Amino acid sequence: MKHRYSLIPILLLLSFLTLHAQPVKRYVEVIVAADHEDWTYKTGEKAQFTISVMRNGHLVKNVPVRYEIGLEKLEPTIKQTKTAADGKLTIDGGTMKTPGFLRCIAYATVDGAEYRGLATAGFDPEKIQPTVNNPADFDAFWDAAKKELTAVPMDAKMTLLPERCTAKVNVYHVNLQNNRTNVRVYGILSVPKKEGKYPALLKVPGAGVRPYYGDIAMAERDIITLEIGIHGIPVTMDASVYTDMGQGVLNGYPSYNLDDRDKFYYKRVYLGCVRANDFLTSLPQYDGQNLAVTGGSQGGALSIITAGLDPRVKWLGAFYPALSDVTGYLHGRAGGWPHYFDKNGVQLNNTKEKLNTLGYYDVVNFARRVKVPGYYMWGFNDETCPPTSMYAAYNVTTAPKDLKLYLDTGHWTYADEREIMNNWLTDKLKGK
Repeated sequence: MKHRYSLIPILLLLSFLTLHAQPVKRYVEVIVAADHEDWTYKTGEKAQFTISVMRNGHLVKNVPVRYEIGLEKLEPTIKQTKTAADGKLTIDGGTMKTPGFLRCIAYATVDGAEYRGLATAGFDPEKIQPTVNNPADFDAFWDAAKKELTAVPMDAKMTLLPERCTAKVNVYHVNLQNNRTNVRVYGILSVPKKEGKYPALLKVPGAGVRPYYGDIAMAERDIITLEIGIHGIPVTMDASVYTDMGQGVLNGYPSYNLDDRDKFYYKRVYLGCVRANDFLTSLPQYDGQNLAVTGGSQGGALSIITAGLDPRVKWLGAFYPALSDVTGYLHGRAGGWPHYFDKNGVQLNNTKEKLNTLGYYDVVNFARRVKVPGYYMWGFNDETCPPTSMYAAYNVTTAPKDLKLYLDTGHWTYADEREIMNNWLTDKLKGK
């Protein structure tokens, strides 16, 4: 039994590292930086980029450097190669006439191996406006969907997982009915053992197919936590099962039924987040008023969406939200993950039916409707969720909001960020 208990922290660590870890540090580093300390410029103002090639804390001399500059996720407008005699280059990045982001990607070859680095300059990012359509019947569509959900019995089933419980927390595998065809929501519930009433936190997942382990650490702060999956399958199976499904039946799920707003894959997902809140708020240990939601990437999107759909949510914490202003590519700039309209997807997805559907599911249109305080974190170097797309959603949010930037981060977080977010959520949920 001791061995079964000791395995859980390892699994939790592996899960955390998979979703939020920094890139592995390499022997040679290519460090790119914009010349303004905050990497932010006014439109029309020129940006310069400095490229440094480092090894053992020193500049690598006489190294060939290939660099590209252009709008993020689009074809570069500048492509050049120069030799960095002293290991460092300063190059003119140009400017932008409209709000957006300009990215410099540099490649250095040292001892036959190629190393990569990048930096991204923002031009009036807080003036970026969305491109996605805001359907006139958006609210009516989702009101009808939620009404239909309320008619579906929750049929909650809880299974205690003794090997995951701690001295302070009980851990359960739960599943809930999510629609009339008996598709279910599965997740890991962590509840403080001590008698009392507690706030609740819904944790929504990033993209992919994987098992989940729950957030026991937050539960040990006297917060009920529920970490859900979105695919209607148990979340406690062997990891190989999820690998097989991710490469098989669930490969490409973000595009399933994209041409039909009522059958699109994410409709059940979005409603599943509301159903998870139905369950959390029904628990006898819930304090009756304090509920928050958090997640990163697809989970950052679902955090904003859930707060926009469900008035029971009082706070949201979002890392680099996906599914934001996905139509940006059709207007000459980057769009959000999953990049339906980039050069690889535009021919397939640029249809009237699919464009119509996406208006009902884009994060931008939920952000317009968020009424509760939110804490947001991302970096300018994110190549999965372009900052242009994230600002498009953030800028239309009229609710109280705070954005904490970690400029050099891509689609990952520092440990500091996770701790700051957890502390913010804890303070809000506990009324501090």
